[in-house]
Formats: sequence, C-alpha cells, structure tokens
Amino acid sequence: MESSTEQARNVMQSPRSPSSQPYLSASVTDPVKLGNGVQAYISYRVITKTNLPEYQGPEKIVIRRYSDFVWLRDRLFDKYKGVFVPPLPEKSAVEKFRFSAEFIEMRRAALDIFVNRIASHPELQQSEDLRTFLQADEEFTFLFQTMERFRFQETGIFNKKPADFMQMFRDVQSKVSDAVLGKEKPVEETTPEYEKLKHYIFELENHLAEAQKHAYRLVKRHRELGQSLLDFGKAVKLLGACEGEPTGKLFSDLGTKSELVSIKLQKEAQQVLMNFEEPLKDYVRYVQSIKEINLDKLMLTRSDKVGEAEIEYREMKAESEEATIRFERIVKRMNEEIVRFQEQKTEEMGVAFHQFAKGQARLANGIGDAWRALLPKLEAASSA
Repeated sequence: MESSTEQARNVMQSPRSPSSQPYLSASVTDPVKLGNGVQAYISYRVITKTNLPEYQGPEKIVIRRYSDFVWLRDRLFDKYKGVFVPPLPEKSAVEKFRFSAEFIEMRRAALDIFVNRIASHPELQQSEDLRTFLQADEEFTFLFQTMERFRFQETGIFNKKPADFMQMFRDVQSKVSDAVLGKEKPVEETTPEYEKLKHYIFELENHLAEAQKHAYRLVKRHRELGQSLLDFGKAVKLLGACEGEPTGKLFSDLGTKSELVSIKLQKEAQQVLMNFEEPLKDYVRYVQSIKEINLDKLMLTRSDKVGEAEIEYREMKAESEEATIRFERIVKRMNEEIVRFQEQKTEEMGVAFHQFAKGQARLANGIGDAWRALLPKLEAASSA
C-alpha cells in the first residue's frame, strides 16, 4: 500500500520514464538524529531523479537538514513575486516532541511534499536555488548559505520579504506625506479581482482550519477509545483469572477482543493523523503562506503645497506608478496561480478524503467482525 507521501507525489507528478517527457522528482528519506542537547538536529537524505539537462545526472543524493529547506523557501519567496511557494512544516513548539518518532515522520513526509510541489511547479522547478539545494555538496551549501546570511546582514534590504518591501514603501510614503505634503495621508487602492482573491483565501483558511480541528478531535477520540478498551481488556482478564470455568475463559476472551479492537483503533488513529489530519493541516499552512504575499498598496495623494516639494512629489508619484504596474502584474500571476492551486487542492484533498472514508469503513468492519466472533460464546453463557 502506498504511503500518503507517495500518493501525494503521484497526484502532483506522475512518474515518467527518462525516454518520455522531461521529469523531476525528489524523495526525502532516512531521517537521522545528529548531535546532542540543544545542538541536536535531524538530517535527511534527499534523492533527486531527473532527465533535465541542467542537472548533473539522472540521480543525485545529498544530505539536508531543516534549515536548508528554510533557506530554499526563503529564496524562492523573495524571487518569485506572486507565486504560491509551498509551505514548510512548522517547528515543534515543545522540546520533548522534537525527536519523537511520530513528529520526525510527519516532518519527513511534509518536507517530501514540499520539495515535490516545487519540483512540479512550472516556474519554481527552473530555479537555480532549487538546483543548488538538490545537487550541491554539503560543504558548498554551508559556505553558500553562510555568504548569503552575511550579505543579508550587511545589506539589510536584501533580507526583506515582499511584504516587508511593501511595508517599507508604505512607511516612506507616509513619512513623505506627513513631512513634505502637509500631513496628508496616502489612500489605499486595490482592484476587484484582488479583493475577490483575498476573500477566497480568507474564507478557505477558515473552513480548512475548522475541518482540521475536527480531524484532530477524531484522532484524539480514536486514541482515547483505544486506550480505554486496552485498559478494560486488561481489567476483564484479571477478573477472569479470579473466576472458574467457563466464566473465567469467557472473561479472558472478552478481554482479548477488547485489546484487539484497541489495536485497530490505535492503528486507524495513526492513519487518520497521517492521511487526513496532516493533509488538512498542510493546506492550512499553504493558505497562510499565500497570505504572506501582502500586496496591499497605498497611493500618494497630491498636496496643496508646491514649490520645492514638487520634485519630491513627482519622484514618489513615479515610484507609486511603478508599484501599480508591479501590483497588477503580480495580481495577474496570482490569478493564474490560484487556478493551479485549486486543481492541485481538489486532487490532493480527494485522495485524503478517499483514504479517510476507506479507513473508517475498514475500522467499522474490523470492529464489527471482532465483536460478532464473540457473540456466540456470550449468548451461550447467558442462556446456560
């Protein structure tokens, strides 16, 4: 049976033979804990397979850690304005969960989806930064990122995200308006298509978050019920040990069945977590990452003051007009992105809901079979 990661990858990018059309795929595997204490981290083996000529060969294996994935996303977010750069899984807020087997596997799966979404994106897959991430030796990557961090620190403007640039522009506008144009505030300008896009994203985030919340509760309920049945089974077995035959044997069988059902519930809870709740949570992160593309802009308003302020005003007005052109170009790109995003979401959520329904049917049948197998013995004992 395919894992949820493999299913998601197949949805995003079907495997193709090198002799057919161009392909690029990556696998994030083999998480390994390195270091101790606060210096400890998880490394991952990233295996790239491709027939694209700009890559070094058909297969490349590199070792990466979480901070490398962060570097890649930050670079893409800075360079591709208006493109929906996929989200990263969040860090664990609780130290004791950082290296739990469940957390490590969920992060590995999420990082795998992250890389393959980029690899299947028509623009992002052409990024030089992606090629660096997938091919560069660890020593080169460390040096490259160190140089980048130093450059960002030395020239702070290059460390800004698109939203930060827009905020800087708004701050400049506000200061010029206050100091030069006589305290006259800029006014906000937008477009109907951008407002429609924002409304859709905010609505989608609310609905996805609500669905994810209830999926979490379902996982929790399965686990709690499984634990209760396990405890009940142990208690009934102990009770049976105090009884003679046939009552003792009957209690022992009841305890065994309770433990069996408990195992089924715990397994299904894990399946719901990985194949249903996590995909929903992933899309909540995806929508939140789209919201990071903050394109709200403010346009300068002419003041009554002229003279020496006129030059400053014309310069700011020219910048404002350039910002308008960039704004419209990015909104157009975002509208194209939203179509691709909706198609991807429909397919991936379809897989998640299908897996959820199959799992619930399998669980119900398994529990029903377990209890039905015990009914003849219980009926015989009650009629004796």
